[in-house]
Amino acid sequence: MKDKKPIYIIAEIGINHNGDLNVAKQLINEAATCGVNAVKFQKRTIEKVYTKDILDQKRESPWGTTQRDQKFGLEFGYDEYKVIDNLCKSLKIDWFASAWDLESLKFLNQFDLKYNKVASAMITDLELMEAMANEKKYTFISTGMSTKQQIDNAVNIFKKLNCNFELMHCVSTYPMKPEHANLKTIETLRQTYDCDVGYSGHENGIAISTAVVAFGVTSIERHITLDRTMYGSDQAASLEIKGLRNLVGSVRKVELAIGENKMGEVIPEEIPIAEKLRAHIKIEH
Repeated sequence: MKDKKPIYIIAEIGINHNGDLNVAKQLINEAATCGVNAVKFQKRTIEKVYTKDILDQKRESPWGTTQRDQKFGLEFGYDEYKVIDNLCKSLKIDWFASAWDLESLKFLNQFDLKYNKVASAMITDLELMEAMANEKKYTFISTGMSTKQQIDNAVNIFKKLNCNFELMHCVSTYPMKPEHANLKTIETLRQTYDCDVGYSGHENGIAISTAVVAFGVTSIERHITLDRTMYGSDQAASLEIKGLRNLVGSVRKVELAIGENKMGEVIPEEIPIAEKLRAHIKIEH
């Protein structure tokens, strides 16, 4: 039997750093200690992703009184990402980011990243997905908020351009209710599109993200934070570091436990136990 690759575990920092490089560095260090394979961020060109009308709207935040102040306050530039790049290399973990526009995708190409990510919000941006697929980097595609036709369109682009990808089953509510998880969708996605399927979760706790191991996922992504009460829309649906550590440990344990189908086979460790517990039973030969 061919050995199955360990599940690729992604700790999504996203914008939970709140524009503070020191917070980002602490999250990266903590995630690496927990044993994740990668950390992930989000990159936006603010004036491309949001209209002037939206940016002019009032919004109280630590950075000012408008949406513009808040959006720019959360965004990292080249200098911050260069520090992140060097830190991840020193820790021997991957990093990548979901680009929300073509300019951000070009920005990320300043770094030698192995992966691209199509965020659920961007799965309808066919031009962006074509640009990603043309880069021929392995791409994670989240399916939250998406119809079958929208998933079809994304898959067709990546198959047409011969770019390797995997879908990530996702429900885009924050936090997601357990009854909305519909984990059976993982197998449906796998059979429908003949591809690997991962899971991007936004639920509270680790039970559902551990359960997906039994559904044969190839990747698991969860948002992480230093403190779920921190400012930010993603914080409440994120795992704190203790939760991330428990998730990684649980996933690796369940991977081992699934094992193989060995019905009727007695493992060597059982033999002395059987001899002891059945010693009183007369065995007919």
